[in-house]
Amino acid sequence: MNPVQKTFDASSSFPFACVYRDTKQQQAELPDHIHDWCELVYVYSGKGTFFIDQSFYEMSAGDLFLIPGHTIHRAFPDQDDPVTSTAIFFSPQLVTHHFPGNPFSYLTGFEQARKDRRYKCEQLPLAPAALETVLDDIQDELVTGEYGNRQAILLLLQRLLLAIVRSCRKSDPASRRLPQQETLIGPSWMKEILHDLDAKLSDSKLGLSVLADRASVSPAHFCRTFKQLTGLNVTEYLTMKRMFRAKELLLQTDANISDIAPMCGFDSLPHFHRMFKKIVGETPAVYRRSHAAAQGVGDLTGK
Repeated sequence: MNPVQKTFDASSSFPFACVYRDTKQQQAELPDHIHDWCELVYVYSGKGTFFIDQSFYEMSAGDLFLIPGHTIHRAFPDQDDPVTSTAIFFSPQLVTHHFPGNPFSYLTGFEQARKDRRYKCEQLPLAPAALETVLDDIQDELVTGEYGNRQAILLLLQRLLLAIVRSCRKSDPASRRLPQQETLIGPSWMKEILHDLDAKLSDSKLGLSVLADRASVSPAHFCRTFKQLTGLNVTEYLTMKRMFRAKELLLQTDANISDIAPMCGFDSLPHFHRMFKKIVGETPAVYRRSHAAAQGVGDLTGK
């Protein structure tokens, strides 16, 4: 079984999507949630648990989560008081503008979240009422479709991202070195295993039996618990993590593909090619060329 991925139209002239004030139900939640776009989740009410990358977080009213692309995550709504939230999805290209001599980036918050592995904002970048107004205005523009609505949505998104960037700059760097509070969910070995997996993705010998032995539990219990808490079985989780690492190496380094394969835990180059094309939809070489040559995001003309 292949991991279910949330897909967006990468060729869209306006790579943006919004799921507005949605009340999550466990049976309606994707078993796993993986995509290339940045995601911003704001919680209005309810309770739940959010698994993001290696960590579990409590979800409650007023929480804001920043989830970079290529980050495995899954929400677990409370059965009696499910979370109501708005999720904003956008391609990084939509807000990537460079001015000579200006290092500013609208993606600073997401970059910091990935670097620190801290995906829950310690404090809101705007007052709750102001933040909710921005989200309401984005939804209004999507629904009404007035002339210039794409420009309006982009301006609103940039306003929110700017507030997040400024909030990041105001935060105490020392505080980011402190462990972020996580929900104590699942057995004690789960967190150690998740960290271990990230640190040893190049180890092609990693597998269910090896990991179960490290956790001192039976393979059946390990598999059942891992699937319940992450939404993925061990093989699916490892494969997706390795694909994410491969994408990063393809785009951020000049390493040969033959060297990238073992760095991502693949002993065989043909196997790496097959798995990459099966999951990503194109070969590693084509992926590197097409994304390196990508320019802009197309026409933003509104309706």
